[in-house]
Amino acid sequence: MRLVWLSLFLILAGCAPAPKPAEKPDNKAGEALHQLFADEWSTRMRDDPLFATQSDVHDYDDKLPAVSPTDLAREAQQDKGYQERLTAISRDALSHEDQVNYDLFEFVLKHRVALASFKEWRIPLTSDEGFHVNVMRMASGLRMNNTHDYENYIARLHAVPAYFDQQMANMRQGMADGFTLPAVIMPGIIKVAEGQQYPSAEKSPFWEPFTHFPDSVSAADRERLSAAGRSAIESDTIPAFNKLLAFFSKEYLPAARKTIGASDLPDGKPYYEELVRYFTNLDVTPDQVHEIGLSEVARIHAEMDAVIRQTGFKGDFAAFLKFLRTDPRFYAKTPDELLKDASYIAKQIDGLLPGYFGKLPRQPYSVQPVPAELAPNYTGGRYSPAPLGGTKGGEYWVNTYALEKRPLYVLTALTLHEAVPGHHLQGALARELENVPPFRLDLYPHAFGEGWGLYSEKLGKEMGLYKTPYDEFGRLTYEMWRACRLVVDTGMHWKGWTRDQALEYLGSNTALSLHEVTTETNRYIAWPGQALAYKMGELKILELRKKAHDTLGDRFDIRAFHDAVMENGGVPLPILEKQIDEYIAAAQKK
Repeated sequence: MRLVWLSLFLILAGCAPAPKPAEKPDNKAGEALHQLFADEWSTRMRDDPLFATQSDVHDYDDKLPAVSPTDLAREAQQDKGYQERLTAISRDALSHEDQVNYDLFEFVLKHRVALASFKEWRIPLTSDEGFHVNVMRMASGLRMNNTHDYENYIARLHAVPAYFDQQMANMRQGMADGFTLPAVIMPGIIKVAEGQQYPSAEKSPFWEPFTHFPDSVSAADRERLSAAGRSAIESDTIPAFNKLLAFFSKEYLPAARKTIGASDLPDGKPYYEELVRYFTNLDVTPDQVHEIGLSEVARIHAEMDAVIRQTGFKGDFAAFLKFLRTDPRFYAKTPDELLKDASYIAKQIDGLLPGYFGKLPRQPYSVQPVPAELAPNYTGGRYSPAPLGGTKGGEYWVNTYALEKRPLYVLTALTLHEAVPGHHLQGALARELENVPPFRLDLYPHAFGEGWGLYSEKLGKEMGLYKTPYDEFGRLTYEMWRACRLVVDTGMHWKGWTRDQALEYLGSNTALSLHEVTTETNRYIAWPGQALAYKMGELKILELRKKAHDTLGDRFDIRAFHDAVMENGGVPLPILEKQIDEYIAAAQKK
């Protein structure tokens, strides 16, 4: 899943100018640390050309990653070597800023090394993301300034078949080892692959760069490049997607495992325990997370009951959920209506941000529909980054597929989470960090990033954005959804729950559409542990806010607190706690 995580970690990507490099250290420990950062970054760019392009490093724009077992084993050994070099550096000899850099890099290497031992590359996709989606999106927002850029892009199009062949070979190794995705979620993945069957170059997303050329490309070169691009897409790229669909349907699906829990995989129990530690950033067990989830579900349920009484609805909880899922007043009639509602909410939030943040990002964002190829098996919305140095800002995606399953009462919470002050604001600020090593600009500890997104939904209540009891119930249904994730994820991957148990639990406790209940459950099955990040991260941020408020009293400033949370970009929760303790101590001295 390394490449899947890449696409999801890139929530920090933006189109801001390149950040200032880290300042030159003033001692040998600092010099050794920054040389380590430079060496790791250099090999990371070489080993992952797609990520290099996203990071505005263009030395490998003609290549796709090499993902054979030999290549990935070499990368794992590199990480162990970097870990040894880091351990040899005296942390106490570093400046405060470099101690933060040290701790963050230690977190990155610790989990890379731990998870590499499970050979996750045998499952390089989830239910709605993966290497094939990354390739489909590789031209989106890409800046192409000259003929050489186009030639590199065409070379990358030619490289798709070999890249897909390596990924399929890795999945065949997973089939032989019993390390596969569950068969029950494969129909949704196959549906996405069916949407990636393009009849011609012009009908594919790969053609987009050839629809507009910069002035620096001559007319003769435009004709030559267009012909070469069309040939590459139709002779290599489109057939690679055809071959992948056949592989999913005829070869992988019959061999996919019949169980759903990660603990049922080879070495599955220690694997899931490691995933829990990684995605929560905490030393907790699956059983502890499960109990936290049950407690949160009970608490939120009481709040939801109170909101139902405010509406004057006559009936029980289940009847209210049915009412919300079926009454046409809660659903947009056209895709444009849904997108316009989302855009209006987003602009309302934009105007309120200065009251809650001292520092705001320069990078803009837009509201866009989820791409049609992905929409049937996709979540209700997501934040999609643009390449650093690209031609557009971030994108808040809203799913306009099956409008009768996209309730408006959750749209405010969704916007707060995916756009502002959630993923876009946090990610764009992280991209504007100065004097930091480049690995920090894409660092996305899930418990921090997703915890912040969920915290942002609750912040919307303070901002006065939930205008009706139905909107407030929508917020609570989203919070309940994340609490249920703690129960459902650990239930399926640790306690032996069936998929039907998970569907029933999520469907009976939230007002999510039943379509989204299904796609979300499939997502948790395909991506064990990640669903735990949201609620566990939010609980920690709320705990730290209460600590700051209780300690500072009248001196507590919500803008200063939020700036302190954002100060270092994405950080693991234990480092965030140290960060807030330092903020509290400094505020006490004022």
